[in-house]
Amino acid sequence: MNFLKKKNFLYKHCLCVKNKNGDIMSIWNKDEKDRKIKQLDQNISVDTLIIGAGITGLTTAYYLKTSNICVVDASRYGHGVTLNTTAKITYLQGRVYTKIKDAKKAKLYLQSQKDAMQELTNIIKTLKIDCDLECVPSYIFANTKKEVEPLIKEKNFLKDNHINIKEGQLPFKITSYKSFYVDDTFIFHPLKYLNGLYNFLIKKIPIYENTKILKIEKKDNSYICYSQKYHITAKNVVLACHYPFFLYPFFLPLKSYMEKSYMLISKVNNYSKYNCISSDGTYSTRFYKDKTGIYQICLSESHNTSVKQNDAYHFKRVKQIFKLNKKNIIMQYSNVDIMTPDYMPYIGKIKDGMYIGLGYNTWGMTNGVLAAKIISDSIKEKKISYQNIFNPKRNNFFKMFIYIGSQLKSYIGPKIIKNKSWYPHNVYIKDGLGIYIDSHLKKHIVYNKCPHLGCSLIFNEKEQTWDCPCHTSRFDIDGKCLKGPSKYDISYKQV
Repeated sequence: MNFLKKKNFLYKHCLCVKNKNGDIMSIWNKDEKDRKIKQLDQNISVDTLIIGAGITGLTTAYYLKTSNICVVDASRYGHGVTLNTTAKITYLQGRVYTKIKDAKKAKLYLQSQKDAMQELTNIIKTLKIDCDLECVPSYIFANTKKEVEPLIKEKNFLKDNHINIKEGQLPFKITSYKSFYVDDTFIFHPLKYLNGLYNFLIKKIPIYENTKILKIEKKDNSYICYSQKYHITAKNVVLACHYPFFLYPFFLPLKSYMEKSYMLISKVNNYSKYNCISSDGTYSTRFYKDKTGIYQICLSESHNTSVKQNDAYHFKRVKQIFKLNKKNIIMQYSNVDIMTPDYMPYIGKIKDGMYIGLGYNTWGMTNGVLAAKIISDSIKEKKISYQNIFNPKRNNFFKMFIYIGSQLKSYIGPKIIKNKSWYPHNVYIKDGLGIYIDSHLKKHIVYNKCPHLGCSLIFNEKEQTWDCPCHTSRFDIDGKCLKGPSKYDISYKQV
C-alpha cells in the first residue's frame, strides 16, 4: 500500500468536526447538549403532517399550532440545511432583483422578503426567544470590474422601491470596486431560534425525530405516510424537507439544480457588526460571538454540483480568498442549496392536500418563514399572499433542457471517471464499491451508488463523506445516510 509512504497524509488538518454519532457539526451546534429524542412509536392520524423540522417545518407548525398536527424529521430538528447556513435575515440578496426579469415580480419578491423578515422577528419577540438576534448593516459589493454596472442597476432598483441605500466602503479588506449597504437587516443563531420554537411547540403538538418517512400513499381523501415501523395518516402533508425523496408528481430535477458552497469558521480577536455578500454571490461573510470566543464565518466557491467536484480545492480557495490564518480556522463544512431558474422559491400546493416549500436559492431564513406562512394560510383556507409568483407548478421550459443536461452530467460523469484525479491514495473505487482506508488501516467499504436514483458517489476527503453529485444525498464512510433525498444507507457487509 504505497499511500502509507506519503508524508502529507489525509488525516491531519481535516478540520471536519463530528459529534459522537459521526454527524458533521457546525458553528451552530458545537456546544449542543444531549437530550432525549422521541421517535414515532405507534400508528397515528392527524389533520396535517409536516415532514421536516427545520426553519420551514417548525415555523409552519407554529402557524398551525392550534390544529391537529404533528412534525417528523429524519434526523434531529434543525440538523439539515438550517445547521449549515450563515443565518442572515436580509432582503439584500446579491443581484436577485435585477436577475428577475419581470419588474413587477421583482418588486413582489422584495416585499415578500421584507414581510418574511417582519414575521420572523415578530415570532422571536412574541416567544421571547434568546437567539442572538441583532440588527446589523448588510453590505453588497462588486468584486470584479464587470460587476460594477450590474450592481449599480441593483442599487437603482432598490432606490426606486423606497429602500434607504447608504454609500460606504466595505469594513474589511477584500477586492472591491464598488459597494453600498442597508442598515435594517439582521443576523441570528438559527438553532437557538429553533430551540425556542421547539420548546414552545412540544407542549402543544407531537414532534418525532429520527423518524424517516419512506413512502407516501394516497388513500381516499388522506395520505398514509410510512416510516420503518409505523405510519401516519393525514389529510394534508407539508414537505418541509430539503429535497423530496420522490420524483413524481413534482419532478424537481427538471426544475432546479444543486449549488454547493464551502464554509470556513475562523477564530478572530475583534467582533465586527455587519454582514456582506458580493454582487455575484460568490463571497459572503459575517461574525458570531459566544462565551468561547469571536468567530468569522466565511463562505465562497459556490458551484453547480455537476462540475468542479474537488472539495479539498474549494476549501483551500476559501482560505485564500479571505486571507485566513490556518492556525485560527476551527471548522470547515459545506452546504447545498436548491436553485431555481427564475431565482424565486417553489411554495404552495403541488396536488390536493400536499404542499411544498423549497428552492430558496441560498436565502432560506427569509424564504423558509415565507413558505411557512403561505402554506399554513393555504391549509387554513385564508387569503394567500404571493401565491402566483411562487406557485410550484410554474415552468420554465427553456431552462428545463439545461437542467436535464446538468442532471445527465452529474449522473454520467462519475460513472465514466470513477477514481478522480484528486482522490488521496487511501480512497478508491473498485467493482462498484467505494473503499476508504483510515489511519488504523481499517477498510471502510460502501456501495458506490446512491439509492435515490442510482447516481455514482464522489468522495469528499475534507468532510470524509460520500456525496451524490445529482441530488446531494450524503453518506458517512460506513454508508450511513446522513442526508437525503436517499431513504436508505449504502452499507456493505464484508464477508
